[in-house]
Amino acid sequence: MTKNAQKDNGLQSQIGRTGCSGGRSQPNPENESPVILGAQGEAIAEEYLRRKRGFNILLRNWHNPYDRREEIDLVALHASAIVFVEVKTRRAGGLVPGYFAVGRRKRKALGRAVRAFLGLQSHSPRTYRFDVIEVELGAGPPTIRHFENVGLFFR
Repeated sequence: MTKNAQKDNGLQSQIGRTGCSGGRSQPNPENESPVILGAQGEAIAEEYLRRKRGFNILLRNWHNPYDRREEIDLVALHASAIVFVEVKTRRAGGLVPGYFAVGRRKRKALGRAVRAFLGLQSHSPRTYRFDVIEVELGAGPPTIRHFENVGLFFR
């Protein structure tokens, strides 16, 4: 078991296949660039959170106005908590699952982005958390794995 997996004891996940294509044809991940693949994954994750989990999506691809390198894929509201979501899109059969692609360096960058976001708000939210969504695209419907309350703020 990897170091990150050991530290995230009690991690909740929702795993399943979803038909959240909204009537669109399924993407062909074999021919897509990483940027297009990532955008498709974010759209699928957004739709999944709205329709299947009842999240209210507030922002997509938020960038810190003072440091454009700091980005948050999705900012949502769920059960009165602000949820910051990192979406990792993978082709079916990828070597590294999306969850493990959010390593120490990425978590630090996300932590800076979240602190910048919270610092720009007129009222700080009472509760907030960090989630990771892994979208796996292949020949069939996308597979979505939702990891809730990932330890971002304590590293």
